[in-house]
Amino acid sequence: MRFAALNLASGRGSAPLREGLAPLAGCDVLALSEVDDAQDRSGGLDQAAGAAAAVGLPHWRMAPTLTGTPGLQRDWAPLAGTLRGPDDVQDDEQDDDGDSPRPSPRRPTFGVALLVRRPVTAWHALDLGTGRGRLPLVVPDPVSGRTGVLLFPDEPRAAVAAVLADGTVVAATHLSFAPPTALRQLRRLSAWLRGLAPAGPDGATRPVLLAGDLNLPAPLVRLAAGAPTLVRTPTFPGAAPRVQLDHVVSLGAPVTATGSAQQLAVGDHRALVVDVYPSSSQPV
Repeated sequence: MRFAALNLASGRGSAPLREGLAPLAGCDVLALSEVDDAQDRSGGLDQAAGAAAAVGLPHWRMAPTLTGTPGLQRDWAPLAGTLRGPDDVQDDEQDDDGDSPRPSPRRPTFGVALLVRRPVTAWHALDLGTGRGRLPLVVPDPVSGRTGVLLFPDEPRAAVAAVLADGTVVAATHLSFAPPTALRQLRRLSAWLRGLAPAGPDGATRPVLLAGDLNLPAPLVRLAAGAPTLVRTPTFPGAAPRVQLDHVVSLGAPVTATGSAQQLAVGDHRALVVDVYPSSSQPV
């Protein structure tokens, strides 16, 4: 099973969504962070639905974390713990390529999305709460226009998980940029995901795989999740990565993996692409 994790950065990049995601068309599971829906800044697109069309993954859910637009002013409202999917997309909202702007009756939202090739027997969402930290970024001030260091508030965080027909659990998330908060979120999320898998006397008997922007380096991922990241390679920033923030982590039955970080024309991280196999060396 081929996994990919990408911070979509609301679709920012040098290419439209469909073109930018085309290299990931062979994936079986795609975990997306920073996904917009009905946001003016991204042309009103339903980016989860557009991504699903671009890579040919028919089963998907978006877990919105807030309604409004994330930014310097905390003028949004939390929305974590909910899910929306293909049945919520209206026929007249989007054209065939998923890239054309369209009016939407929905309020603007922002969150994470999980796209899956195999049939899904159950979808789940987990609200991971909002941290109190603020992220210093060098950006133009929206009032004065002068560039300087501004402190951006943390956002609500969530996870979306799918239970496949064979009992395999796959999940996507985007954790807090504040390491103490991200560590707490990852501990809670890992326990929750293991609880979704069919369990025997020695724990989960099927693969349980978490993908996404965890905002943590590999040693801290292992500390909080109780399992290592499957592939270690820098993923951020996308143009010249120095650190690994994006991970695929195995929380259930033993697996092996190979993979790499791939630069795309969309998003501000490199996409982490990982081929996962069970310990028998046959594809999951």
